[in-house]
Amino acid sequence: MKRRVLGILSLFALVMVLAISSAILTSAGRELTQEVQINRVSALNRFAQVAYDASQSGDPTQLRREMERYSSLYGEGVLVRLEEAATVQSGGLSPDRSDVRDAISRASLNLNDTTLEPLQPFGSGRALISRSFGSASQVLGEAVLEVDLEAARQKLRERWLLVGLGASGLSAVLLLGALRATGWVIRPVLRLNSAVAELEATGRAARLPEAGPPELKELSRSFMKMAETVSNSTESQRRLIADTSHQLRNPIGALRLRIDLLQLELRTDAERAKAAGVVKELERVEEILDDVLKLATAEHRASEGASPSGAPAAGGPVQLIDPYPVLEEEVDRARPAAKRIGSSLVLKAPPEPPLQLRCSAAELAQMVGELVTNAIKYAPGATISVDARPQGGSVVVEVSDDGPGLPPEELAAAATRFWRSPDHGDIRGTGLGMTIVDRLAGANGGRLILRGRDPHGLVALLEFPAAVQGGRQP
Repeated sequence: MKRRVLGILSLFALVMVLAISSAILTSAGRELTQEVQINRVSALNRFAQVAYDASQSGDPTQLRREMERYSSLYGEGVLVRLEEAATVQSGGLSPDRSDVRDAISRASLNLNDTTLEPLQPFGSGRALISRSFGSASQVLGEAVLEVDLEAARQKLRERWLLVGLGASGLSAVLLLGALRATGWVIRPVLRLNSAVAELEATGRAARLPEAGPPELKELSRSFMKMAETVSNSTESQRRLIADTSHQLRNPIGALRLRIDLLQLELRTDAERAKAAGVVKELERVEEILDDVLKLATAEHRASEGASPSGAPAAGGPVQLIDPYPVLEEEVDRARPAAKRIGSSLVLKAPPEPPLQLRCSAAELAQMVGELVTNAIKYAPGATISVDARPQGGSVVVEVSDDGPGLPPEELAAAATRFWRSPDHGDIRGTGLGMTIVDRLAGANGGRLILRGRDPHGLVALLEFPAAVQGGRQP
């Protein structure tokens, strides 16, 4: 945007400078042309008067003397044709030249040609002016003056140079002014755009300085009020969820204790079965509360740790780690659960050289653990593979299985809060696992990608930017 506005202002400034310069140069050329024309027409009129006197007296001596003196001083040729084809000339101006003959012909018809063409700074050649002389009713002769325009052209070139220097200086001043004005107007807009992106990514925005035009200052103030309101509201919601989940633990714990005590008093199998159902539902409530707390923590990390560029913030709990030991630990932890339901859990060999990515080790373990647990839960008897590998400029952690998977229309909704596939209604779960993984991935500058596996199954990818060391990716 800044380049576009600056380009428009610069173009306008340059057009204005060119228009002013063109007007000044045209005026200068016209002024010098008129000056030369007035001087030379005066000289031509003088020669015509002397030639008229010579034609009356029959003695051209005075005429010849003045013509030669003029030619020696100014280097310009003069030619006068008197009656009876007598011709007086000086400065090498020959009557045999075609342009001279044309000038004499026009003057003989009493057509005076004393107007000069406008001067051009880089032109060449000389001009001719001519006029007739005689009585009111009779043309007695013609006078032709060759005008040397080089001195006038040199003056015009000097003026062009001065105007060019002035135009360059004025252009520089206008461009600098356009740059300053553009920065003055656009800088608050860019700050506001960055603040909007930051508010979208983190739920809060840095305070904007009040700079720029009054309208943009007022816009910045209004945005900060709105951002503060949104941030406070979002933070209040997070705290409410976290505090509510935490506070519910005490009454739920007390309720569980009472149920355990009650079970000791039960005598019949029917009573114990009903109590077992109550315990099962209570465990489900505890599981939901645990996942809600995890989600609240993950969303808080996502808002605190993600910058507008999507990279982890410097203050977030991230380190430069090799992901393979984390995967190895989580696979070892989940292997007994997989074995109980007949699933095979495979960790592929570590790549060489070892990978490095910038991520919280604890949160990577939580994400991988959640993905492996989901695969064990929803793909019993399947082969579950865990892998980490470089992919372009990224590092990918993959958890895949050859179970039933999800249809394409359900993959997009899998990371939505409390979403569960209709086919998994009889399997215990809260529908928050993928949401937690998605938020934690975003908090560490990565993303969660879900896709189907050929011919069947599910592939969950955690994609992170590869760590950069010394300006190169490992």
